[in-house]
Amino acid sequence: MKAWSRGHTLGIGLGLIALTNAVALGGVWWNRAAAPESTLTLSERELGLPWRALRNRENSGLALNLNWRVADREAGEFVSGYTVNGGTPEWLDGARMQALGFTLDDIASDSGRRRYTRQLPREAVFVLELDGPAAQRALAKARENAARHAAAAAANVDSKEFAGRAKRAQDALTQEENTNSRLFVIDAGLDAGALRQKYPDRSRFMLLRGTVRPGMRDRGPGQPQMTGYITRVGSGPVHVPHALRGPLESLRASGEPGGGDRFSATLFVGQRLEPWIAEVTPPASAPLTPPANSREVPQ
Repeated sequence: MKAWSRGHTLGIGLGLIALTNAVALGGVWWNRAAAPESTLTLSERELGLPWRALRNRENSGLALNLNWRVADREAGEFVSGYTVNGGTPEWLDGARMQALGFTLDDIASDSGRRRYTRQLPREAVFVLELDGPAAQRALAKARENAARHAAAAAANVDSKEFAGRAKRAQDALTQEENTNSRLFVIDAGLDAGALRQKYPDRSRFMLLRGTVRPGMRDRGPGQPQMTGYITRVGSGPVHVPHALRGPLESLRASGEPGGGDRFSATLFVGQRLEPWIAEVTPPASAPLTPPANSREVPQ
């Protein structure tokens, strides 16, 4: 009886594993069964490579981080007022939070603010724009900031403080011009179809699911405003199919010694709003696509 119980338990466990895998593979198939919902060509600025030392430690494959940004007034001038992979965008006000399903409250009192901010995070559909007006505003702001600090340093030639600020501003501009992501979260809603009608260009705007939680913005004494903080967009790192990994393995990520190697990749987003990589173009090479007869189901 004891042996039967162990075997029975093992069988149930294996069955659950098989069922879980079948559901996961079915979801992948359904996501990619129709034409892509959007198709964007991203670079190493938007698809972050892990450092090679970290890649060598893991045998599970290669995954790229999807780097997105929001315009956040509280971020500070030396990062151009924009935060990466999380933040409070200027457009996410109380009315927008209510449209996303949050209950507004009387924020004039401490108890009202607590009730609002203690609401659980909610899922929403986010609109990400590639190299559009939001990215251009970030670049213009970095240029203005660098010019202003350079002029201040020139007017105070003996000041190490002014010289240091000018260098920080110039470094921020260099990053904005060459390495910072150009992918910005610019809108959110609950109806993907309505958002797609509002942003019809599928090569410039992509829709991904994510989460947002309530927050408060202080506009001065006695002037709190309801807002939200975007905590997640997408479902995590984007796995690279085995057939496309080769050219990326030797590339160095931005930030590691000698890093910043260039590449571009075609990102498809399916009908479940889940992304996958369909093509990789390393520097000075022809685009690579998975073999037509490949049976690999990307993760």
